[in-house]
Amino acid sequence: MTSATAGGVGPTPPAATRRKSVTGTRRAVAVLFLLPCLVLLGALVVYPIGYSLVRSFLNQSGDGFAGFDNYKALFTDDGIRAALKNNVIWVVFAPTTATALGLVFAVLTERVRWGTAFKLVVFMPMAISMLAAGIIFRLVYDQDPDKGVANAVWVGVHDTFAESSAFPKAHPGRQSPLRPEKGGFVTGQAVRAGQSVALPLVGVAPDQMPGSAKKAVQAAVEPGKVTGTAWQDFTRGKGIGRLGQADPSELGYAGMKVEAVKGGKVVASTKVRDNGTFTLPAQADGALLRLPAGNFKEPYNGLDWLGPSLVTPAIIGSYIWMWAGFAMVLIAAGLAGLPRELLEAARVDGANEWQVFRRVTVPLLAPVLAVVAVTLMINVLKVFDLVFIIAPGSSQDDANVLALELYRKGFSEDQPGIASAIAVFLLLLVIPVMLFNIRRLRREVRR
Repeated sequence: MTSATAGGVGPTPPAATRRKSVTGTRRAVAVLFLLPCLVLLGALVVYPIGYSLVRSFLNQSGDGFAGFDNYKALFTDDGIRAALKNNVIWVVFAPTTATALGLVFAVLTERVRWGTAFKLVVFMPMAISMLAAGIIFRLVYDQDPDKGVANAVWVGVHDTFAESSAFPKAHPGRQSPLRPEKGGFVTGQAVRAGQSVALPLVGVAPDQMPGSAKKAVQAAVEPGKVTGTAWQDFTRGKGIGRLGQADPSELGYAGMKVEAVKGGKVVASTKVRDNGTFTLPAQADGALLRLPAGNFKEPYNGLDWLGPSLVTPAIIGSYIWMWAGFAMVLIAAGLAGLPRELLEAARVDGANEWQVFRRVTVPLLAPVLAVVAVTLMINVLKVFDLVFIIAPGSSQDDANVLALELYRKGFSEDQPGIASAIAVFLLLLVIPVMLFNIRRLRREVRR
């Protein structure tokens, strides 16, 4: 039984040896140790997938066959179609942007001394759960600039180039010489040089007046010039104070713009001093005084980040904040393994840094970039937490994604058949991307 033949066939191994694995362990023992994992895998993965597949062909109550009706709803239901459109936006922009930022961070941090500290800061959001990140960015995107960081920065930049008014609610009171015109106010009669004009206004609470505002005074008459006072003609307390005259407790409209208009053209302009007084040159003689609309425009309140038009880009921004660090770490690991002689050879041949990056570094990193992008695509297809937490109820329909719609159909609207169909559809979307990633990883291992 153990003799070799002329054809080169060796001795037949004993039965005990054939039952052992390559590591020398009996296969029965290996299966026994794997059995708990296989049971858990079946209970937590295989069974839910099989149950969802079966449930997707049943009606709402689960006691009748619905055929493909639940799958037809994926393309006819408005909510699901909106979710599918948003998922396409997520898949296109979120992974590519996160991967691009990770590439830039990985390349730049190689050239700075504090690169490790920078990587730590960028990667830190990965330690935060989606729930916590959603709460953080719900506050970041708050509409009130005093609460939301995004609008605080946006309003600050806007007000640097376009100053907001301090008097949005100001308007003429009783016995005022002003009348409305094009969002502002204008005097009913022309003014003359050597005249002091009173321009009383109301509507701004004393505690809302500019910090530079001082007690209003009656402007002195100046020969050949037009003078006047613009002030808050209101005194706290039961009618105390004289109407149309500046009382000691009343404040001037510091910084308000006053224009002299003749024939529809502005011939002179000035700004009210802290005590409410102003002076116009002789060109204002015979002109109408106008307080332009810019004095009364509402203060800029920033963007509605969580409104219907910006809610999806805003949530994608929070996702990128979390996952750019993940992309950076993987790309940095791939960058560390690049052959440096190729980069140096390109520089010796006269290539600048941009050419080295575009024509050498990126092509060599292409396998790593593909793995990172595909991994993020799989992750994006399942995004739920950020959308559910960040998007307010008024714009959640506009930010809807498939995973959130699955939750809403299954629990809020009690349509488990459609929810199961969405789950199966998501699985079908993820499988090709996952297989592509696995093939990439196996190809890298073979190298």
